[in-house]
Amino acid sequence: MSYDLAVWDGPSPADDAAALEVFEDLYGRFMRGESQSPTPCIKQYVEGLVTRWPDLGDDDEDENASPWSDGPLINNASGPFFYFGMVFSKYQEAASFAADLARSSALVCFDPQDRRLLT
Repeated sequence: MSYDLAVWDGPSPADDAAALEVFEDLYGRFMRGESQSPTPCIKQYVEGLVTRWPDLGDDDEDENASPWSDGPLINNASGPFFYFGMVFSKYQEAASFAADLARSSALVCFDPQDRRLLT
């Protein structure tokens, strides 16, 4: 079981309902459509996450060292959109860090499970 977050580069939606609409649009365009190279802001954000906790590779034996549910994490980024998962047992600390990093990076952080903004 995992806990997912979405982070994107763009204006902050007015409220949770508007954020859900933006999330659904971006997810459809960038996660279900043709993948694009991540924007510089998203790439820098992902680098900040894996600086804090190691990225997972195909041959990782110690998945306990990282909260990420898959890796490399950058593979979950497309254009201005990044959708990633954390293992449920570690999501609280990782999600808090991810939201703080998004806020300090002027990015939008959205919790699709609770359908609410975290920034």
